[in-house]
Amino acid sequence: MIEPLAPPPLEAGGLRIEPMTGAKLMDALPALAELRTTVFRAFPYLYDGDLAREQSYLRAYAEDAGAIIVAAYDGAQMVGAATGAPMAGQHAEWSEPFLARDYDLADIFYCGESVLLPDYRGRGVGHAFFDHREAQAWRMNARLSCFCAVIRPDDHPARPADYRPLDGFWRKRGYAPEPGLVAHFDWREVGHRDETAHELQFWLRPLQGD
Repeated sequence: MIEPLAPPPLEAGGLRIEPMTGAKLMDALPALAELRTTVFRAFPYLYDGDLAREQSYLRAYAEDAGAIIVAAYDGAQMVGAATGAPMAGQHAEWSEPFLARDYDLADIFYCGESVLLPDYRGRGVGHAFFDHREAQAWRMNARLSCFCAVIRPDDHPARPADYRPLDGFWRKRGYAPEPGLVAHFDWREVGHRDETAHELQFWLRPLQGD
């Protein structure tokens, strides 16, 4: 049996870390939507989103009683946030790959977006985001924690020269990509008129079990 997680910190890199559920979570959706449209414009997502669509997408997620937002604040400004919720209540694009492989969705906690403004990176906030979401997964009796990352070729023309994949960070957290477990999601990329299909690789971490 994997040992229960230690209580997550409420401070990281000089920022206040605040986990939110219920009504407080709903109140945070506009700020989270704005962060998503800002951070996801960069590689590797290249997402050209709009606030109305973002808030609609997030509201459906946030109606799950087990959902959590972990926000990072510099004073009163939200500068980063991460989401998580039981997989059973997620959009079909995320749950169907697991159903196709006969996973029990009740065993899985989905870590959604993790967005942080560039000036605040490298301070340990990413670890705080995972700490709080995995603690919520434990409270939901999940056996697996997962997230997915967009698949891009190494020679993608929009890849910045200084781009550093987060694979090493994720592996240190105990996650590993599950071969063939891939989600498909459509969005409009920056500089494009129409939505296009994208593949996202799922990474898994066992949380508790025999």
